[in-house]
Amino acid sequence: MSNTVEHSSWREETLEEAPDGTSAGPLRRREFQLQRGTRPIPGVLWQRADAAPGAPLVCFGHGASGTRHQPPIPHLARRLVREHGFFALSIDGPVHGRRQVGEGGRKAFWPEFQRPGCVADMVADWRLVIDWVRALPDVGRGRMGYWGLSMGTIFGAPLLAELGTFDAAVLGLMGIAGPDHYLPTIEAAARRISCPVFFVQQLEDELFTRAQYEALFDALASTDKRLHANPGLHPQVPPEELDFSVRFLAAYLAGDGFPRDSAFQVSD
Repeated sequence: MSNTVEHSSWREETLEEAPDGTSAGPLRRREFQLQRGTRPIPGVLWQRADAAPGAPLVCFGHGASGTRHQPPIPHLARRLVREHGFFALSIDGPVHGRRQVGEGGRKAFWPEFQRPGCVADMVADWRLVIDWVRALPDVGRGRMGYWGLSMGTIFGAPLLAELGTFDAAVLGLMGIAGPDHYLPTIEAAARRISCPVFFVQQLEDELFTRAQYEALFDALASTDKRLHANPGLHPQVPPEELDFSVRFLAAYLAGDGFPRDSAFQVSD
């Protein structure tokens, strides 16, 4: 399958100027579309006009009910771009956004998820987009992070495992679950993910059981991982977890990370 860039859909716009009293450049959003054979891949890149080539790039995977612009992705992207000078990248899911099928969302996703080639196709889409974006002269090849919950983990975990070049990841709202063809894929992927991971769980999730969550978290090969579990249904992630994910990605992509030593001796 050949890979080409479709320039006709490239669009750049300034979202907002820099805050008064700062030297930061304007915040920009660049909408684009690549083509992998007959498969279109719509995406969006956020950046500051003065971002340094080689600054970290964070890739965002959205949920099954959304698109590349699904909240909280734009909010998180703006924070990482505006406050830390990173680049932020998001693409549409396989039957979502500008490549919507039928009603889109979960109704279109579940049948697509049953297709054995679904995950491999999305990983290939991501690889093409990442390679293309990092080849842009004003982006470059810096450290990389990933943020993706629910469907963002369904596709994100295999992507992280295959590339092996991510420096930190936020995953969750997902367990060892799915169609029969996917179960060995997600488990094998988790066992190859060794970067630091922040994992989000909802304790009353109506889509995945606690046992499925724990199986996925336990399978992660990373020795630097933490799980935050909160009461609530699948979409009811508390805002403080979004704040923590920004802090987590910013720290690890800056090369600092979080201390993993015990804060104090609890008992002998």
